[in-house]
Amino acid sequence: MDQTTAPAQADKTMSPSRRLAPFLWTLLCLFILRVLGQLAVSLGWAPFLPPMDAWYSGLLTYPYLLTAQISIILLLAKVSLDFTQGEGLFIRPHRLFGRGVLYFGYLYFAAMILRYILQMSLYPENRWFGGTIPIVFHWVLASYVILFGRYHRAQINGD
Repeated sequence: MDQTTAPAQADKTMSPSRRLAPFLWTLLCLFILRVLGQLAVSLGWAPFLPPMDAWYSGLLTYPYLLTAQISIILLLAKVSLDFTQGEGLFIRPHRLFGRGVLYFGYLYFAAMILRYILQMSLYPENRWFGGTIPIVFHWVLASYVILFGRYHRAQINGD
């Protein structure tokens, strides 16, 4: 086997979960950067970043939001680790769970598209990027959920 075909063949022998792992880790790292950026702003360490009100809607007070974000990071890190190792609870295919997660991911992504449209319609002074930090990072999380759900669907369907 020559060196030009080795990477392609290695990719074919790699498990589907391990092929997906880098994408999951990338999305998780993006979310972590968002959480760290908001934390830095809240502590006054990053005056060069947008102000605190640009980072979230205020639906939750920041301490509760931060706790929820850390919980999400821990959960997604465990999922990503299972995918990297090719074993664990989160890579075992489950038909109903996988389908539910996938549909939830699509609905979540679509809801954030609708939120963006409403944000731009109701607050024209914010066009195109005002108030979008939370929306963009909800897209990141929705993308993670969609990839996770698609993996489960593919494993069940034999794709």
